[in-house]
Amino acid sequence: MGTNRIEAFSDGVIAIILTVMVLELKVPSAATIPALKATVPAMLSYALSFLIVAIMWVNHHHLMHLAKHATAAVLWSNNNLLFWMSLIPFVTAYMGQTRGAPLAVATYGAVLTMTAVAFTLLRHVINRGHQGNEKLEEQDRRAMRKSMFGSLLYATSVPLAFVSVDLSFFIFLLIPAIYFLPERMLNA
Repeated sequence: MGTNRIEAFSDGVIAIILTVMVLELKVPSAATIPALKATVPAMLSYALSFLIVAIMWVNHHHLMHLAKHATAAVLWSNNNLLFWMSLIPFVTAYMGQTRGAPLAVATYGAVLTMTAVAFTLLRHVINRGHQGNEKLEEQDRRAMRKSMFGSLLYATSVPLAFVSVDLSFFIFLLIPAIYFLPERMLNA
């Protein structure tokens, strides 16, 4: 199986994740400003999660182009990533429905932490295939530092949610800002 099949499968799973997230949004109960305002927390949670999933999808696309072969390690690492990503709609809805309660924000941070760790693991597995290519090895080291930094920041957001929900949200917004542009990929 080539990496393009992994990418196609992942694209389908990510499309379903985004669809489930949008289906969790509830239409206002009345055509009034207060009813519309009541949907704002859920809409903001959705927008944040959409941004995070979209950036993961873009970076996943670029990462898969660096994979030489669809090894068992690549397949299982990718499935691990998709598992954690598939929980994002649940924690997004939980955070939106509880209006950013500390436990919901911590749970959201925990899922994003595990997703970031899974992405870092997939990156590591793919990077192992670049040994001997100095340009790719240097790029891989930079990308791994960035991935580990993001994982650490997300992990920090979990206990921080019980101290300051706002600081956790700052982390949730900071990481997409760091990742907004994918790493510059070199042709091997």
